[in-house]
Amino acid sequence: MIRLRRVYEEPERDDGVRVLVDRIWPRGVKKDELPLDEWPKELTPSPELRRWYHGPDGDFDEFRRRYLAELTADEPNAALTRLHELDRAGRTVTLLTSAKDPEHGHPAVLAERLDEMRDGKGS
Repeated sequence: MIRLRRVYEEPERDDGVRVLVDRIWPRGVKKDELPLDEWPKELTPSPELRRWYHGPDGDFDEFRRRYLAELTADEPNAALTRLHELDRAGRTVTLLTSAKDPEHGHPAVLAERLDEMRDGKGS
């Protein structure tokens, strides 16, 4: 199971593997106070893509398309495959972000891609 949660929420017992999917450490959170298993920065969108998306021309559908293309590069694909393997092994994978709206950003795209991989679509 793939879950999305904000880093500011209290951890839950069934979070499974907790993975921070933000490039920079979340504000106001001490590193020793965030229960975390992995922090694969290579899964985050490129700085250029982030700037474009948060700029005046940013569009979620186009962002999604561009980000999925970035995930096919070697390093992001290897990190994505690692999370897919955890999911396929029956582990819950909780994607953590500091984003105010994780459903309209890269964590949602990651979760969608992992779900597709589980369902055999483009794995």
